[in-house]
Formats: sequence, C-alpha cells, structure tokens
Amino acid sequence: MLAALLLAAIGCTSTAKQPGSVLSPAATMQEADMVDIRSLVPDIAQDIKYFGSDNFVGVPVDGYNAPRCYLKREVAEALARVEHDLRARHQRLRLYDCYRPARAVAHFMRWAADSADVKTKPAHYPGFDKPQLLGEYIAPVSGHSRGATVDLTLLQCNAADADCRPLDMGTDFDFFGTIANTDSPDASESQRLNRHRLREAMTAQGFRNYPMEWWHYTFQPEPTPGLLYDVPVQ
Repeated sequence: MLAALLLAAIGCTSTAKQPGSVLSPAATMQEADMVDIRSLVPDIAQDIKYFGSDNFVGVPVDGYNAPRCYLKREVAEALARVEHDLRARHQRLRLYDCYRPARAVAHFMRWAADSADVKTKPAHYPGFDKPQLLGEYIAPVSGHSRGATVDLTLLQCNAADADCRPLDMGTDFDFFGTIANTDSPDASESQRLNRHRLREAMTAQGFRNYPMEWWHYTFQPEPTPGLLYDVPVQ
C-alpha cells in the first residue's frame, strides 16, 4: 500500500519523467546494494538529524529507525576516500544525512502542507513561509533517495587528531535562506573559505555541490540515476 501511494505521489509531480522517479522493488539494503559507511570508516562522525527531533520538521522522520548512514557502495567508497584525505590534514567529516527513504520525503511534503505547524520556523526558515520552501528546498522527489547524496560538514581536529570541532560555515544544517548558498556574499570571508575547503575535498573524489546548500553533495555519475529506494534505515 505504501509503495502504491509513493508511486502515485511521484506520478503527480513535474519530475515524473526525470531520472530518479521510479521506485525500486528492493526490500533490503543488500538488495539495494547499499552499505553502512561505518563498515568502511568505523569511527566517522555522525549526527543523523532525521532520526531525532533536531531538524526542520521538529520530530523523528518516517523511515529513520536508526541513526545510520547508508549509501550506494561506490558512493560510500568515495566518501571513505574523502575522509582518508582529510585525516592527513587533521580534519574529518561529520555526516547529517545520507540515503533517505522515499517515505521520509513524503513526510516532508505532509509537513510542508501543514500550515499550522510552524514551530521550527525561527531556527530553519525565518525568512520564508512554508509554501515558499516547495521546489528549491523541499520537493516530492529527492536525490537522497537514490543513495548517492550526502549532507555533511567539516571538522577541524588538533595536532593529536582529537577535540575535533565543526568549522564555522555561517549557518546550521538545513537552514533555508540565501546565506546558506555555498558562495553567498552574506557569509563572511572565513565562512566561505571553510565551505570551499569542504567543496575542494568532496570534489576531489567525484562529488558535486548543490550551490544553494553548502552541506549538500551528490556523487557523479550517480550509480542508479533512475531509481528511488524506500528501504527503512535500521
């Protein structure tokens, strides 16, 4: 029943004929050829936002039954290489979101349609009303559901590779506003430099930044650009 509803929702969007609009029948991460990043980098830093309530929806999101980061195998391997390269400079990644089940995206759309729920507006979208978020920020189809997109930030560690702290990027994750644009002139010079450091590290291993969000990267070419997945994260 859920799969049918998701397919119906996808079919009603303008993106229905674009890559990423077909729901995979995969029922397990193995069938989807996705791996947990910690199988490659056991101590990679994670703060999976949609597992908890510290996110723009304000509650745990459908499909996130565990705080884990799954990605298509080749994407996970590329991300592990980014982490390896950064550690040589006493830096590390912190992951906010990776593969996102299609049912989570449906949850986002229901939230966007609920005009009465504005409790996260001050922290996440102070300059917008909910309808303005649709399209550029929230859409019925997410590249995250293809397992090739990751949201993350950059940590700076001390010389002993301890006390790793996030660099100042100018906004928190999932702040909806132009200051979150990677090259926003409203960010300070040092904040843009930190964003560019992250972009340089990710680009070196095949990831492309979404210019509206400094934290958002997609591996190129995507392994399965025509498929969405809905396997719960657990």
